[in-house]
Amino acid sequence: MIQYDPHRWLHHFFDLKGSMVREIVGRMLVSTVWAVGVVAFHRYVRPVDIPSTVHGLVGVALGLLLVFRTNSSYDRFWEGRKLWGGIVNETRNLARAAGVFLRERDPELYRTLVRWTAVFPSSAASGLRGVRNLGPIAAQLPPGDVQQVAAAQHATLAVAWRMSEALAEGRRRGYYNEYTQMALDQNVQLLIDYVGGCERIHRTPMPFAYMVHLRRALVLYCYSLPFALVDSFGWLAVVATFLVSYVFLGIEEIGVEIEDPFGVDENDLPLEQICGVIHANLLALLPPETSQSPGVPEKVAQSQ
Repeated sequence: MIQYDPHRWLHHFFDLKGSMVREIVGRMLVSTVWAVGVVAFHRYVRPVDIPSTVHGLVGVALGLLLVFRTNSSYDRFWEGRKLWGGIVNETRNLARAAGVFLRERDPELYRTLVRWTAVFPSSAASGLRGVRNLGPIAAQLPPGDVQQVAAAQHATLAVAWRMSEALAEGRRRGYYNEYTQMALDQNVQLLIDYVGGCERIHRTPMPFAYMVHLRRALVLYCYSLPFALVDSFGWLAVVATFLVSYVFLGIEEIGVEIEDPFGVDENDLPLEQICGVIHANLLALLPPETSQSPGVPEKVAQSQ
């Protein structure tokens, strides 16, 4: 995601990065060249102008369709950001609440829980992008466990299972009762819910019929516009077609860019930054490393 100061709009007036110009420049140039051909044919061969009434009416309807398109895409973008805000909060809540029972009594078990919790957002972000990457914190966990999780059918779910298993181990060792375990595990359940919400957005594109109809309407409007403007605008119809194409095609492309906000495009959510914040917050809660945690047998500590 591009960071910017919204109060200094002139500072970004000529920016190309993230502005959708690169994505639509080909379509804009084609419509502009087409407008040049229409104007030249009208002036030097025979008139081909048409009344502009239809374009005035269709332009209003097309504008409403584009507004609905961008609003729907931004709703998906903002819902995705809220879901990731929930992931930030629940990982913090789990580490904070579990630390009350485990940090002093069983530092090694607490480290295991916190590290798996820190792996969770990295696994979720990678899964949404179609790759398998558990992030840098996975290097601090047993390699065998990490390999099993990475090879799982749903790596993020496997990470959540490791988190729940660490909480269950705390109950088995007598650090809290089963009701406390259930309360702590509610954070894990919410994390799974948030990831499911992100997957719903990622795997459900805009309805195909709506997308196709809107793009057909855009093409017909932009390519027939020179015929409606050539009689009154002359060669300026080329400039008008260029500007209208830039506005309409740019709005549609913005909707495409933000409807799935979990990728690596310039306007997608900064998932790496969010994961980095979670890593820093959680690792700061860990107790200092020692050769062996007091009261924890060496074999048990290694098994975690």
